[in-house]
Amino acid sequence: MKPLALTMGDPAGIGGELTLRAWLALRQTGPTFVALDDPDRLRALATRLGLDVPVRVVDAFDATGFADALPVLAVPLAAPPVPGKPDPANATAIVGAIERATRLALDGLAGAVVTNPINKAALYQAGFSYPGHTEFLAALTGATGQQIMMLASPLLRVVPVTVHASLRDSIAMLSTEMIVAAARTTAAALRRDFGLAAPRLAVAGLNPHAGEQGALGTDEQTLIAPALDRLRADGLDVSGPWPPDTMFTRTARTRYDVAICMYHDQALIPLKTLDMDNGVNVTLGLPIVRTSPDHGTAYDIAGRGIADPCSLIAALRLAGELAARRR
Repeated sequence: MKPLALTMGDPAGIGGELTLRAWLALRQTGPTFVALDDPDRLRALATRLGLDVPVRVVDAFDATGFADALPVLAVPLAAPPVPGKPDPANATAIVGAIERATRLALDGLAGAVVTNPINKAALYQAGFSYPGHTEFLAALTGATGQQIMMLASPLLRVVPVTVHASLRDSIAMLSTEMIVAAARTTAAALRRDFGLAAPRLAVAGLNPHAGEQGALGTDEQTLIAPALDRLRADGLDVSGPWPPDTMFTRTARTRYDVAICMYHDQALIPLKTLDMDNGVNVTLGLPIVRTSPDHGTAYDIAGRGIADPCSLIAALRLAGELAARRR
């Protein structure tokens, strides 16, 4: 299998430590990956944290000898990173790593792209104009408007129809067309990349108790029910609208393969509550495979040697599995 391209994320966050610890965990078993990062900062970080991680700089995208050393495709930083203190001077390197990893995947050299967490506010100060990784990757791959964010773990898969917007704006922009598009993209990805021949989609309501037959809101009747009708006409196995407060119980989760949710927190709160350690962010609708951990930069613990690499390890493993199925 082709190696994965792992981006640096924000060098002031925990991404570097996660990269080092992921290599220690996966060096013998794989999947193999190449870090797009500043090799000097990784070496210094390994020394400071007491991690035995040899760093090997590669001129081409090559993971040969992965078991013996972490391969790094050099992306030099403009300023020395300070844990917990993002520096806009490093925005060019952060964004450049994402762009280069994406190109490697588009060119068929990398099996998939795995991204360490970024801090969007710090990038905005340097002129970054995208709401987040998901939208930026869609633009880089020519899939703008087709991208869908899925959070996946062994316990639950969730897809928010609206993502990087305030709750007020999310409700205002929600439409039948958006629900249909998100569900269609999700179903196609579950078949192609996750190996589910007939995926079962559960669609959440927007209001408490899914509107209580209109007593607590009519969005279920005016927006969601028409979407369900169109999806069933496509031949998809969809159910709902589900009351959002009961659809994530252990028994309820056995009845579907993915929950289509109306807004960001409706999807991410249950996933992160149930299985934060193994949660993975997967971008659907792209011509490449992309995953990432389900958490942020964690500035409060950066540089302290206590960051948990489980989500990044899960993201690398899932990226390898999805790339293998797609291939």
